[in-house]
Amino acid sequence: MFNSKFGSFPKFYVRAPGRVNLIGEHIDYCGYSVLPMAVEQDMLIAVEPVKTHTIQLANTNPLYPDFSTSANNIQIDKTKPLWHNYFLCGYKGIQEHFGLSNPTGMNCLVDGNIPPSSGLSSSSALVCCAGLVTLTVLGMSLSKVELAEICAKSERYIGTEGGGMDQSISFLAEEGTAKLIEFSPLRATDVKLPSGAVFVIANSCVEMNKAATSHFNIRVMECRLAAKLLAKYKSLPWDEILQLEEVQAKLGVSLEEMLLIIEDALHPEPYSCEEICRCLEINLEELRTQILRPDTQDVLNFKLYQRAKHVYSEAARVLQFKKICEEAPDNMVQLLGELMNQSHLSCRDMYECSCPELDQLVDICRRFGAQGSRLTGAGWGGCTVSIVPADKLSSFLANVQEAYYQRSARSSGPEKQSLFATKPGGGALVLLEA
Repeated sequence: MFNSKFGSFPKFYVRAPGRVNLIGEHIDYCGYSVLPMAVEQDMLIAVEPVKTHTIQLANTNPLYPDFSTSANNIQIDKTKPLWHNYFLCGYKGIQEHFGLSNPTGMNCLVDGNIPPSSGLSSSSALVCCAGLVTLTVLGMSLSKVELAEICAKSERYIGTEGGGMDQSISFLAEEGTAKLIEFSPLRATDVKLPSGAVFVIANSCVEMNKAATSHFNIRVMECRLAAKLLAKYKSLPWDEILQLEEVQAKLGVSLEEMLLIIEDALHPEPYSCEEICRCLEINLEELRTQILRPDTQDVLNFKLYQRAKHVYSEAARVLQFKKICEEAPDNMVQLLGELMNQSHLSCRDMYECSCPELDQLVDICRRFGAQGSRLTGAGWGGCTVSIVPADKLSSFLANVQEAYYQRSARSSGPEKQSLFATKPGGGALVLLEA
């Protein structure tokens, strides 16, 4: 297909995996550690560097139209999260990192088997793949950590204020192990998963493109505002604080103590812009111009108590999950499952990022043998991840298939893309033509 598109042959290939987040949802952009693993599904790009300064992109999926642009004039339209814009994010990130004024062109054919808008990071995998493609074409080198940080930053060109988990696991993943990903500085630690259980991904078949709605960025802003109000309550320099983790670090207290502070400092009723201004002793104009992003300026009410409560409790669950994996008690699968169940409840009730189909799917998975099940990814659609004892896997898959997919005739393409067991996969890499 590359030859029919471009009249030539690729010189090398780059792959970058999708990921499933086992626990730690919506807390990376608040500064907290997360616990994902790479999945076996990935994005693959065949590449031929060219002497012209033109980037030509094609996709093996006919739903995604061909695109070409000048390498000297990369424009990323935030109002339309089209597939090629994710490639351009990765390209532009590397181009700007090295300060290149006359970048080289390339022909690229993109293929991928990560279900789109499913919470398995197909978009971030494409950004990472593009970043590694660009680096390889330029003949430059960077560490995996540097690449992850550049791609996390450059994906924000599309308009989502993500935290860096997706790009980090895409580069730092290793086969056979999940990773605890920590930020500032970025580092990854192996987490050995239980041998007697498997993780199963089930797609709700409700698509959610986080760049196409403001749900995601509103949550980022609510966490930022909660951090500022908590900091003000504790007489910290609130105007310098952006993340909930910074409040905890400056106070030098535990996550459990932060949950107690929330009860004193914040109320469960939503906050209006006027009330936030009174709390911070600023005016509406200062709130709009100095704190709120353009896409959150029309929001009338912010739920600060609920969002902060989710973040601090979820951050604690990540640490508990890692500790259980390290200590490996006899009932570890049950204990990990309980943490995943608590995580889903918090995502559903405190963070409000679930949807009826995800809740139904979680219930079905638990009913048919999952020790724990939760939404994974941004939410509002996409996938669940469940921990299932290995000896129950075949009956679990058959029962969930019938109860969720066959009874409602739901499908998002091939059956194996909707419901599958997965093992921790390896990270992004370059494959040179022999």
